[in-house]
Amino acid sequence: MAVDQSERRVALVTGAAQGLGHATALRLAADGFAVAVNDVRDDGRLTRLAESIGGLSLPGDIADPMAVTSMVATLVAELGRVDALVANAAAMQMGPFLEQSAVDWWRQIDVNLSGHFRLVQAVVPHMRAAGSGRIVLIASEWGVSGHANATAYAASKAGLIALAKGLARELGPQGILTNAVAPAYIDTEQLQVDADDAGVSLEQIKAIYADLIPTGRIATVEDVAGAVSFLVGSGGSAVVGQTLQPNGGVVRTRA
Repeated sequence: MAVDQSERRVALVTGAAQGLGHATALRLAADGFAVAVNDVRDDGRLTRLAESIGGLSLPGDIADPMAVTSMVATLVAELGRVDALVANAAAMQMGPFLEQSAVDWWRQIDVNLSGHFRLVQAVVPHMRAAGSGRIVLIASEWGVSGHANATAYAASKAGLIALAKGLARELGPQGILTNAVAPAYIDTEQLQVDADDAGVSLEQIKAIYADLIPTGRIATVEDVAGAVSFLVGSGGSAVVGQTLQPNGGVVRTRA
């Protein structure tokens, strides 16, 4: 039975089982959105999140075109519409570029870039029918400046920035506003992956990253979720085709 959400805006947040996606889902629910949450699979966290915010759990691998089609069809059938897409799901493999397999390369591209290309294609007809919509693509500072041992990931995130610019020009006249968010170092589970790649402890990598940030503070997931909230809210109505960089000044003060 479909849920009556006629008075609420509806958002879809991918990669929501943990980290930034989880925090963004909580923030948008607090902002008044009915929120559908996605991750590649549901080990219980996605369902618990959806239940806690009165939302909808939509597990599925966005690298699979059929999964994307099914996800959006279920979303619209259950919640009636889709007003905002927060494309946050990501895959990452760290290691030297010349040692990276084609399988690892394409997995990162298929999730981080092509998966969200498919999602955008799936949700835009519904936004177009409504005459409005917001799309936020979660990129990365590494997509702006690059990073050793994360070349495929950085390339996919740079692609999202270019995608945001192109979509902004193409969809903006239809009332569908697209932007990217490119955070730098965020205090999430990913920091352990960075630490392992660098051969240091978690606390050491946090200290290394904090030293690179002019404010001396690694961002929280709530910091970045606030940027997303701004872009999908009324305050972001004049921001189109931009890459918002909540990074503590890492890029701007060194550019």
